[in-house]
Amino acid sequence: MSELSPLMLAFIGSLAAGLMTAVGAIPVLFGSTPSPAARNLLLGFAAGVMLAASFFSLIIPALDVAQDRGHTIAIAAAIVCVGILLGMGAVALFNDWLPHEHFERGREGPGAIALRRVWLFIIAIAIHNIPEGLAVGVGFGAGGIHIGLPLAIGIGLQNAPEGLAVAVALMGEGYSRWRAFGIAALTGLLEPVGGLLGAGVVGLSQILLPWALAFAAGAMLYVISHEVIPETHRSGYQRQGTLGLAVGLVIMLYLDVVLG
Repeated sequence: MSELSPLMLAFIGSLAAGLMTAVGAIPVLFGSTPSPAARNLLLGFAAGVMLAASFFSLIIPALDVAQDRGHTIAIAAAIVCVGILLGMGAVALFNDWLPHEHFERGREGPGAIALRRVWLFIIAIAIHNIPEGLAVGVGFGAGGIHIGLPLAIGIGLQNAPEGLAVAVALMGEGYSRWRAFGIAALTGLLEPVGGLLGAGVVGLSQILLPWALAFAAGAMLYVISHEVIPETHRSGYQRQGTLGLAVGLVIMLYLDVVLG
């Protein structure tokens, strides 16, 4: 597998991570739906995994790469800070420009009322999944398996509860089990798009490497802060969400240290 090109590794890794969305949605096919407390626990777990991946698999490697390129610590830190802000700003713009729907807050963005609800859900999940795929692609493009594999595993782990949450929410809106499962599974297939984009950008120029790592981290941090964590605090089960975040964070930290 190590003989594959970074682009192919990025595609395979982001595809595998994306398919975990479908794996997580499987319980709805058997009529098994978690309680609100369990859903918040799972979403918190997803947030913890993404948070740890952002820092330990993206931000810290970005600082190391920038210094390896001959930059001082101060310049390397400045590059990473700007890259993070650019990544957060890019996802914020997508969030403002694209019509979409949140499970709790309802419809947002221009033209949201005119679109069918199913497409609003798909766009909302795309805003989540493309930055995740981007992070995996940048990881494989930057450091091959050593950086990419922990990211792919971590994001795959957090995609499973996210897929379940999506399928359950769609069933709550009146969709059948199979349709809810199918939509949740298809949203995961958006991650290879981000994966190929991330690896492609890194492949264009090594100068962009620390910028790309920091940008991917910023994109994920925006999703964590703006989308995932608020969802765990809306139905009165904040404690479960925080517990899930703690467990997800330490598991991802352990995986990153052991596999990286």
